Amino acid sequence: MSEKGKVTFWSLRQKFVDSDDDMPAESQQVMYYSLAIGHHVGMIDCLKTELECGLEGYTEWLKLLPEGDARRKLRGLLTFGEITIDSTHTSLLANALSELSKTGAEPFKGWSLRLIELLGEIEREPAIYLIVKRQVA
Repeated sequence: MSEKGKVTFWSLRQKFVDSDDDMPAESQQVMYYSLAIGHHVGMIDCLKTELECGLEGYTEWLKLLPEGDARRKLRGLLTFGEITIDSTHTSLLANALSELSKTGAEPFKGWSLRLIELLGEIEREPAIYLIVKRQVA
């Protein structure tokens, strides 16, 4: 992407623990509980690139969304450089992207369709979430 940067959407679909040790069942339960509440205990995140777009294009895409919480959520990337999208955001974002996914011009229509697909996957499996990061060239 030759624009002044890019935006990458990654999905986190699985995690595994980096350990060579056999772990007693009781300890495994503690470890799994720790993972479930979000603590990183020797854990490796397996990220998969799902969508990439130029930073300028992303900014234009946001302008096409209706004013409100969904646009504000996605605009957080421009402020903070990184956002996460999880099961608490799926309906909000899918509703905001719906019209654009049907009638928008490319590439915004395609990006909207892809993000809606990813949101659907999160709805079906709430453990999946997206990490969106701004990378400046």
